[in-house]
Formats: sequence, structure tokens, C-alpha cells
Amino acid sequence: MHYKNKIPIFFAVDDGYIPFLSVSIVGLKKNCSKDNLYLLKVLYNNISDYNIKKIKKQETENIRIEFINVTNHMEKISGKLYTRDYYSKSTYFRLFIADLFPEFNKALYLDSDIAILSDIANLYNIDIGDNLVGAAPDGVIRTTAEFQEYAEKVVGVNDYKNYFNAGILIMNLREMRKCDFQDKFVYLLDTIKFKVAQDQDYLNRICKGRVKIISDSWDKMPFKELQNGEPINLVHYNLSLKPWHYDGILYEEYFWNFAKETEYYDEILSMKKNYTDEEKDKDKEAYEGLVKLAVIEAGCVGDDRNKR
Repeated sequence: MHYKNKIPIFFAVDDGYIPFLSVSIVGLKKNCSKDNLYLLKVLYNNISDYNIKKIKKQETENIRIEFINVTNHMEKISGKLYTRDYYSKSTYFRLFIADLFPEFNKALYLDSDIAILSDIANLYNIDIGDNLVGAAPDGVIRTTAEFQEYAEKVVGVNDYKNYFNAGILIMNLREMRKCDFQDKFVYLLDTIKFKVAQDQDYLNRICKGRVKIISDSWDKMPFKELQNGEPINLVHYNLSLKPWHYDGILYEEYFWNFAKETEYYDEILSMKKNYTDEEKDKDKEAYEGLVKLAVIEAGCVGDDRNKR
């Protein structure tokens, strides 16, 4: 069959996030167009054959799923990659897509803690010109003054409103290769250590000035302060705002409607039932610690913003 568009979509997960990848794929399938071929590329270094087979069962005629082990590629720099809290090193995989896949000039990268509510092809088709990425302003930054200071003073963005969330990306892979994006990232790993948002901070630093800011309807986080009445295309359950851990998360109904259609539904319900008060306290402590860390980092650099 001849398809109007071929749309490469990258995910990066480990076994712990496979159930949520399955939920993401259900939303993608429900809203896709038969005119397009959706090429799902799942980057991993630790997924069981059992889970790979279960996810592959979600393939359709125009949704193809390929698992790609990037362990060997990551071994060279694995020791330099810094993570915190519930993050794994798979969060860095997106930074290597341009060099790993020279056959693509443009692609999407999507986190797996999402609910897709409209055709993801509409996100892919946004024209980002010669910018390196297209992305939405980060909702956590927009709602927290301490992170706004950090974004401007430490990461160095001109305005915190331009600091983007790296969980949903339109990637201009051609331009990233032309500017040696991967080499620049590896260089920065040796010279700067961003501790607050890690790979997201590196992306904002490298791409500064070459970012197409898009509507947050494509990266809507469950904050009441960010509700604006516009149609929502994609919900991103960022940080600890996980409906599989907590009741009352904004937009949780989308997640559960899709979760019911996966083979992981009972497993996800079990996760929620068994999520302890101790774990919830750790979530709270982790967020408070992150805010304190942002304050410390921002206090360690000068401030020339009044001279711009």
C-alpha cells in the first residue's frame, strides 16, 4: 500500500516503563490515519523478550514496531551519564537518534508517560524550519519560580518561557547532524553537569536559539494552572503526577481508558494498589529536594539579565 507519509516515532524505555508504552500505543492507534505509516522505534538496553513480544502484538498494517538495542552505542559514555530519583539512563537515548538513524531527516521523540488524544501525524507535520527541535514550554518551569530562575541563570535560556520540555520533541535530524549535535553533547558531558533536569537541560543549552516553540496542547501536563480551554492533543504525566500511583490526577481518565485496552491493565492496577505511603513521601521529598537543588545551582552563578 502507498502511504501519504512515513512517520518515524522514537520511544526510549526499559522493562519498568513497558506497561505505559503499551498505553501510549493504544492512544496512537485510536487516533492514527490510515493514510500514514507510523514507524515506532523503541530504543532500549534492558527489556525482556516476553515484553517485546507483547508490545509487538499491538502492531497493525500501518503501525510497525521495532525494538532497537542501543547498549553497545551507549557503553562509550555510560559512566558519564548522571541520573536521579526514578530516572534511568534511557532518558539520554534521544540525544543519539540523529547519528544512529541517518536514514531519517525528521522524527518525533515521545516519552512513554503520555496519553495521545489526536493524530500524532499532526505534530510531526508542524513546520519547524531549520530549527533543531520543536517543543512545548515546560509546564513545571512555568508553574515554579525557583525553576524559572534556574532555567535562565544556570541553563542560560533568554526567557524561562522558552525553556522546553524534552519529553515531546519534533527533531530536525538533518540539522542536528549538520551541527554535530552528538559531539557537542558528549563535550558538554565533560565540562558541565546539569543536575536538575539532566538531558533536558543539555538539550535546552545546545538548541538555544534554534527552537520552534509549539502549543502546549501537544505536551499538556496535569497542572490546573495551565488549563486554558483549548483542545488537548497529548497529555504528559510528568514528574510524579502519575495516575498509576495517585488518585485525582488531572486528565487521569484518558490514561485509564487506554490502559483498560492493554494486556498490562491488571499489572498497572496492582502498581497503584501497592504504591505505599513511604513511596509517596519519597516522591514529595524528591520534588522538594529538586526545588532546593535548583535554588542552590542558581545561587552559584552570576546574574546579568538586567543588562540584556
